[in-house]
Amino acid sequence: MLEGKTVNLRVMERDDVDFLVECRNDLDFWGEYIPIGDQVSRAEWLKYYDNPSNLDLTESKTFIVQKKDGTKIGIINHRLNLPYKWMEIGYIFVPSARGKGYGTEAARLIVDYLFLSRELVRIHAIADVRNKASQKVLEKAGFKREGTMRKAVFNRGELRDYYLYSILREEWKEPKILTKKTSV
Repeated sequence: MLEGKTVNLRVMERDDVDFLVECRNDLDFWGEYIPIGDQVSRAEWLKYYDNPSNLDLTESKTFIVQKKDGTKIGIINHRLNLPYKWMEIGYIFVPSARGKGYGTEAARLIVDYLFLSRELVRIHAIADVRNKASQKVLEKAGFKREGTMRKAVFNRGELRDYYLYSILREEWKEPKILTKKTSV
């Protein structure tokens, strides 16, 4: 488990399938900036999760974001884009957890984890140009805006522009949360 001050990240387990199904099938969860995902049944998730050939444990990982009391409030993941070896992160939170700093802390935790555990030069993420909250999360976590990806993502009947953000190892320099002692 990756422990922060207000949230922890833990690897998704089979027991989290109900949370994932509930989130995935709730249009409010996706908000206006994330493309609506396919509706997925619990049986489909379990089939995917239970078949080891479906899981690529080295190239991508999904973490459950939970508050210190264990309440599940979101998902953050990373995946390696081959053949370039670019690591990309993505995150989404339940509506009641948005705007409270959990996203920034989760992003900092995953950046620390990835730079401490892998020989990476960069980590990147994208955000809808209208999604000021996600842009703020990335900027507070040390990401820099690189440019605009024009008509990059189909969302709610239209192609939307997205900003590309990245953080380089030399910009990160040292862990911000993971190896720091936190006082309560």
